[in-house]
Amino acid sequence: MSILTENDIEMAAIEDLVALGYEYVYGGTIAPDGPTPERQSYSDVILEGRLSRAIQRLNPDIPAHAQMQALREVLRIKSPDLLADNEAFHKLLIEGVPVQYVKNGQGKSDLVWLIDFGNWQNNAFLVVNQYTIIENTSRTFNKRPDVLLFVNGIPVVDIELKNAVGETTTVQKAYQQIQTYKATIPSLFTYNAFCIITDGFECRAGTISANESRFCRGKLPMDKPKPPV
Repeated sequence: MSILTENDIEMAAIEDLVALGYEYVYGGTIAPDGPTPERQSYSDVILEGRLSRAIQRLNPDIPAHAQMQALREVLRIKSPDLLADNEAFHKLLIEGVPVQYVKNGQGKSDLVWLIDFGNWQNNAFLVVNQYTIIENTSRTFNKRPDVLLFVNGIPVVDIELKNAVGETTTVQKAYQQIQTYKATIPSLFTYNAFCIITDGFECRAGTISANESRFCRGKLPMDKPKPPV
């Protein structure tokens, strides 16, 4: 009998996501020194080109310079307080990015949308594994999250995988891994909506502010209560 590995779990998750309509790209392919780079630096966590194209597609009536203004607003969120940064981005994501511009000689205030919440088909969904991030804080950290889910170039979900076959590799280890990433590559979590931890058998989800007890078990279709007769 073959032994289940973390790579097996990772590829199984990716296959399921591709079946749901996600595009799949290996992290090394779009790295700054990869064959088809989409990042200028390993410190870049957002796929800027994809987000820029999404902004143009979702906001056709907004002038180009105002679209770029919104993109810069998203990219420059950075403070010593991770939770404050995450909240600031969440506000822009949900409420739109405020921009100002002149049209027909008149000043206008408007909103630029990063995601189309009304029609999911207007968005671009991407799954990437082994996405190396190098961040310089008080020291240099080089980390590689297992699987990231991007919507319009924004890394909104981090999936950390552990192998349940190993005696010391549990879903709790996956949770601890996220805590390490929050401390060493916090810029990734500025844009995070939620995190998923799994050992291939048990799966839980939570936000970056949730402690381990508040990571909730994912419900499968068979877990849904049956309708009353």
